[in-house]
Amino acid sequence: MNNSVTNTARLLWAGLRALLVLTVVTGVLYPLAVTGVAQALFPGRANGSEITSHGKVVGSSLIGQQGYTLKYFQPRPAAGLGANSINTRYKLILSGATNLAADNPTLVKAVEDARAKVVKDNSVPGYTVRPAQVPADAVTSSGSGLDPAISPAYAELQVHRVAERNGLPVARVERLVKEHTQGRALGFAGEPQVNVLELNIALRDLTAAR
Repeated sequence: MNNSVTNTARLLWAGLRALLVLTVVTGVLYPLAVTGVAQALFPGRANGSEITSHGKVVGSSLIGQQGYTLKYFQPRPAAGLGANSINTRYKLILSGATNLAADNPTLVKAVEDARAKVVKDNSVPGYTVRPAQVPADAVTSSGSGLDPAISPAYAELQVHRVAERNGLPVARVERLVKEHTQGRALGFAGEPQVNVLELNIALRDLTAAR
């Protein structure tokens, strides 16, 4: 009887010691080490890839924003997770793509309406946008529904409207887009893109400096 109690106590103590050691190693030392390495090598990414403007954090380069007036470049549409809903605002709680099929009437109408709006909004005196010019990312959401970037084609399509609304030369706005166009990752992965928030911050600074 005494041997059984002793063995049980010994096993419990061994298990407790293993629990304590693993808790310290995996719950304290490892997270501290990973955090330290991340802060030392790439602090910006480790802290959420924050974007600052005039000393204030205004967003993240990883998460898109909506609500821009037509003076600014517009992001991709956002899609909700609801089976029959397509949102027009980015909501972090609804991150995800629409689950509507490509031939779903609701989705087809939403895309057609979005294309018509892009054509209307970006057609200005002396420059008319044709429906065939509207790129796919101007009327569809990304897989996450929170894409922070647009294609260079969509950014260039908005140049004339942005220039007209801000009283800027078209060539200057075109140059601004080129300056904020990011190439493929590692030179071959993905597609060129333009971060909308970073571009709009630069646009605001440009108009304020006039």
